[in-house]
Amino acid sequence: MVIVMSPTCSLGDIDTLADTVIEAGCQVAVSRGERRTIISLVGDVGALDPAQLRAMSGVADVVSIATPYKLVSRLHHLRRSTVRVGGVPIGPGTVTLIAGPCAVETPQQTLEAALMAKAAGATLLRGGAYKPRTSPYAFQGLGEAGLRILADVREQTGLPIVTEVVDAADVELVASYADMLQVGTRNAQNFALLQAVGAAGKPVMLKRGMSATIEEWLMAAEYVAQRGNLDIVLCERGIRTFETATRNTLDVSAVPLAQRLSHLPVIVDPSHSGGHRDLVLPLTRAAIAAGADGVIIDVHPHPEQALCDGPQALVDGDLDELAQVMEHLPPLVGRRRVPSPKGVSAAKEMVGGVQVRLGVALR
Repeated sequence: MVIVMSPTCSLGDIDTLADTVIEAGCQVAVSRGERRTIISLVGDVGALDPAQLRAMSGVADVVSIATPYKLVSRLHHLRRSTVRVGGVPIGPGTVTLIAGPCAVETPQQTLEAALMAKAAGATLLRGGAYKPRTSPYAFQGLGEAGLRILADVREQTGLPIVTEVVDAADVELVASYADMLQVGTRNAQNFALLQAVGAAGKPVMLKRGMSATIEEWLMAAEYVAQRGNLDIVLCERGIRTFETATRNTLDVSAVPLAQRLSHLPVIVDPSHSGGHRDLVLPLTRAAIAAGADGVIIDVHPHPEQALCDGPQALVDGDLDELAQVMEHLPPLVGRRRVPSPKGVSAAKEMVGGVQVRLGVALR
């Protein structure tokens, strides 16, 4: 059983409710987020009357759920949720394109990639300032300098930022720059990190662990939700199988299945699943046809020089085709493409010219 407190509840309301539950023989776990407080009940809840609990001061709702992922389950949340990131919707009825460089390398590279992404129809900018890599000798990202670059590019393009956080100690810093916090596949069961991003008050993109079952994926989302944050977007990015021809195996069936089990939006990462540039667009079509609420795609102006994942990054010719896919395919499955923000001046688009109007010096 889960009790959702109203935004106006007092500490006294929470204490009174906790005392009532404990007297009935149950344990309580109180999760206070910026937007709401959630009280999870552990033990034999049969002695508790949900109607009496709902009548208590400060209580907004009482939910009895049999599934282990109580808050993200669709069982008592029949309408699927829409998550807004800097005003951009991700959810049912739309297809949202998130695109940009896998890693932030320089101000010019990031701005070029952002403008390429926007021209293809992107409404959110992806870019990694922190990069968890399999090899300790691989490029690990620019850290806060990369976050400053992303913030400057957001100012120039109007694209809200989606960026990864890899350490619970960095959540506050990354959240001060980002519009959405991403938890990558390698941290999908880093429970301390999941709890920290849940308490940060920013929308969260949760990638599926490379070997995670659907239930494990949803349970990871539950860690975020239990901290009072239900603005979670699930990302299917491919799982590890015996197949070696692709970087990962895209589990297209995970899209409708996760949408049936959870009310959270579900998007797909065709770049990290295929791992090859020529597979990204076919997998994007498959994701949209399967009902994905969006896709997240790697873009790089010079992939042959990329410090991270160059072989899977799309370039200009691919982006022209991607723009056509985003324009024509969503209506065929009963959705609409989320339009790109407007207002980037010609002067700001002079990436290769005299002015690159960024506050961070080129590296």
